[in-house]
Amino acid sequence: MKYIISLLLLLTCSVNNVTPQHMTFRDYGFSIGVLPPGQDNSITDVSGVLIGHFTLNKDKNIRTGVTAIIPHPGNIFMEKVPAAVYVANGFGKLTGSTQIQELGNLETPIILTNTLSVPVAAEALIEYSLKKNENIRSVNPVVGETNDGYLNDIRGLHIKKRHVIAAIENASSNKVVQGSIGAGTGTVCFGYKGGIGTSSRKLPANMNSYTVGVLVQTNFGGILQIDGVPVGEELNQYYLADNLKQADGSCMIIVATDAPLDSRNLLRLAKRSMLGLAHTGGISSNGSGDYVIAFSTVNKIPHRSDSMVHSIKTLSNDQMSSLFLAVIEATEEAILNSLFTAKTTTGCKDRKIEALPVVKVMKIMKKYNRAPSK
Repeated sequence: MKYIISLLLLLTCSVNNVTPQHMTFRDYGFSIGVLPPGQDNSITDVSGVLIGHFTLNKDKNIRTGVTAIIPHPGNIFMEKVPAAVYVANGFGKLTGSTQIQELGNLETPIILTNTLSVPVAAEALIEYSLKKNENIRSVNPVVGETNDGYLNDIRGLHIKKRHVIAAIENASSNKVVQGSIGAGTGTVCFGYKGGIGTSSRKLPANMNSYTVGVLVQTNFGGILQIDGVPVGEELNQYYLADNLKQADGSCMIIVATDAPLDSRNLLRLAKRSMLGLAHTGGISSNGSGDYVIAFSTVNKIPHRSDSMVHSIKTLSNDQMSSLFLAVIEATEEAILNSLFTAKTTTGCKDRKIEALPVVKVMKIMKKYNRAPSK
């Protein structure tokens, strides 16, 4: 019934040449994988994680923004979280990665924005951290990016420090708004409008009910597949097709979990998220900056301690496979959600990127006998 209602809504909207907003892949009655999502099917299903957006959608040429990921509501510098960074293809400007790799922790919120706004976002994070922590003389701001210069006047450097702070201050544990918002305002994915997407997976009770949440900023190319269906080929919208020669772009993937993982196993978890990207048809092209930042919300690492030894409990290697499956499924669905919830956008120099034609996609899914989940 839910699928029938969604399809009727789609048909009504298609007659009027509009697309329903904020309807995710799952809202149409479909699902990815075998594990259930968390309550909101969002990275905020991992307790303590907060997400904030600031969207700069102004005049004809400005289509950009900021998305902030906050690991916990406390003082992150004083209570750092275990973290890891995985670089699938390094054509990008991720700031702060080397200290995470060296020390295995994260001490600021994670900011996502456009390529040329990384320096101002880093400066804003530094000022934010200094304000919260007196007497510190060093801080490692973490800023990721994708290049939204096709739809956005990226050379105009429109993102300011106040916009970054606004995204942080707007952060909440509410269900994440997805699509053409925040750092996803001007992005393009598989030749269609990309954006911010999120999803989560919850393990069974006999696996401690751990949750894995993923948030993506999609701006990459390849050959779109949905649950194994060659949608890009069917739509004739794919890399090396006559009308889509470029596959370059980037994808930022943020992984959060409440499983007690150290930086080593967080790195292993981060690597598996790229399998989820591959399931969607992404190819991590030469010009793509594909980065994964993974963190755990437990086992916080104090900035100062009277003890010379820091003892923590960590999940054993033998228990990691279920988390690997969870992050693969959540990443795949998060990417699809970024496409399904995005809207057709006209931006810089009157360039226009269409939203994914969902009515056509549903027909293709039916052609390949992909029935909606009950």
